Amino acid sequence: MPIKILMPALSPTMTEGNLATWHKKEGDAVEIGDVIAEIETDKATMEVEAVDEGVLGRIVVPEGAEEVPVNAVIAVMLEEGEDASALDAVDVDGAPAAPAEAPAPEPAETPTAQTPAAPQPVAAAPAPAPATKSADGARIFASPLARRMAGQEGLDLGQIAGTGPHGRIVKSDIEAAIASGTGKTLAAEVVAPAPAPAAAKPAPAPAAAGPDAKALADAYGIPYTEVKNSGVRKVVARRLTESKQTVPHFYLTVACELDALLALRKDLNAKGEASGVKLSVNDLIIKAAALALRRVPAANASWTDEAILMYDRVDVSVAVATDGGLITPIVKDADRKGLGTISSEMKDLAGRAREGKLKPEEFQGGTFSISNLGMYGIKEFAAIINPPQGCILAIGAGAQQPVVKDGAVAIATMMNATLSVDHRVVDGAVGAEYLAAFKTLIEDPISMML
Repeated sequence: MPIKILMPALSPTMTEGNLATWHKKEGDAVEIGDVIAEIETDKATMEVEAVDEGVLGRIVVPEGAEEVPVNAVIAVMLEEGEDASALDAVDVDGAPAAPAEAPAPEPAETPTAQTPAAPQPVAAAPAPAPATKSADGARIFASPLARRMAGQEGLDLGQIAGTGPHGRIVKSDIEAAIASGTGKTLAAEVVAPAPAPAAAKPAPAPAAAGPDAKALADAYGIPYTEVKNSGVRKVVARRLTESKQTVPHFYLTVACELDALLALRKDLNAKGEASGVKLSVNDLIIKAAALALRRVPAANASWTDEAILMYDRVDVSVAVATDGGLITPIVKDADRKGLGTISSEMKDLAGRAREGKLKPEEFQGGTFSISNLGMYGIKEFAAIINPPQGCILAIGAGAQQPVVKDGAVAIATMMNATLSVDHRVVDGAVGAEYLAAFKTLIEDPISMML
């Protein structure tokens, strides 16, 4: 019988993804291991390989479809000897792993704009689930995203013409219907009882406080350009909002003298020039931060409701800015790696992060984070903790300034480092002990070589 191809879960936290590209078209032969599609996760674009062989019989979810739930059917493949007629018996609606939504009950009388029903409180009536059959009993084919959008907007799918494969209703059809008003069911005015809600879903992050920016700009004639939020930026926004709302942050700052570290970097780069090794200040900071965690292991920890997790490995997440948003590739076992290895790994990770080619295990699962804005001239800042980690270290710019040494004024290159701490995991004294260890390593960098 035909084989359903499902939206894969490409990381432990993935719940939905965007179908970026199909590498096979309907009617193409598929061999095991063939790349059939590219899926955009919340942080990267990844290839999907076939695990069965056959002929791609039907593409259910078209290219460009967004927010496709994990385990939703995205295509159907015919096995050897099967023809297209076998596709008619395949149910491609919904996600097999999730409970199906009950269809909305049909009201006894559909109100129209000329004969409105008695008004009911809008807030008390959830949007009805989109119907799975049209008024004449014909089955309605629509993508999961289109169904969800129709339900949110109160649209009748039976009144919307699909432009996807085999007349399937897709996101663009729903957007066109919203713009034109096609298929509006006036759900808020229907007198019939609302259907029971579907299985509970995580509540979306609350909207930002204050007036709506777009509404204000429109009202006062302020010109603007809309830049669509990428999957990365949406995830970062959600996680940072959750972090500030749920994690009790406190902050500790220490000033570090950089002159010895800068001199060591210059010497090491001169010695490594022939082999192509060129260390950055950030490479040395990663090493120092990792060694400080080895000296103060209580800072290398995360909170859970049952216990505090004390990590045996030091995996440092390093914030990298990309066009789509912030991502944190991980230097694993950073305390045990040489500076040359850290430098080459960071160049590779940062490059692939900007291209959206990191694997999930390369940016998920770190134990501690570093965010360095020193290259932008930022003197000092406090970063937001990256859950479930317990700490993040914010690095400012190094700058020459007067300092007092042995009772006399001297000039030194100073750098501020601010540790943001989850107070549930790390106490103030432990945070201070960690920063003291970090400062010692930065100011006596030869000790990192031991």
